[in-house]
Amino acid sequence: MKHKGLILVIVIAVCLAVALLLPKEKRYEEIAAVGKPAPVFELKDANGNLWKLSDLRGKVVFLNFWATWCTTCKAEAPYKEALFQKMQGRQFQMLGILFRDDPGNLPAYYKMHNLSFPALISPDNEAAKLYGITGVPETFIIDKNGIVREKIVGPLEWSDPKNAALIEKYL
Repeated sequence: MKHKGLILVIVIAVCLAVALLLPKEKRYEEIAAVGKPAPVFELKDANGNLWKLSDLRGKVVFLNFWATWCTTCKAEAPYKEALFQKMQGRQFQMLGILFRDDPGNLPAYYKMHNLSFPALISPDNEAAKLYGITGVPETFIIDKNGIVREKIVGPLEWSDPKNAALIEKYL
């Protein structure tokens, strides 16, 4: 009987030690919501350039989570590129954030689809967790003051005037 009690105490002590020593899972309390400040990030693009959301204050930010393996993202890509080209010279910045994908896929994908907007790499999909992404594509329109104004789940034809109007009203 003594040994069973001692073994039980040892097992409990080991379980407590393991629970205390394991790395804590990061909590994502800052999840993007319409009408709230956009969660901030600092990410590098496929060329190694650092992008900080805070540096984009004064611009409308089109933040799109996407992946090279996503068929609806592929269908949406030419419309995003057309919007990106149309908005050149305006207070607008399009950023794509790669979601659950290999950054090594980007060069061939960009070449094949003739894309030029920046593609950001988020190690361990940290940005997707901050924004509460459940799938792709998902797009956030962030106003000049850093407030999330629109959240669009799924692809859109961004060259359609009514869809482009989602951005125009914040410029």
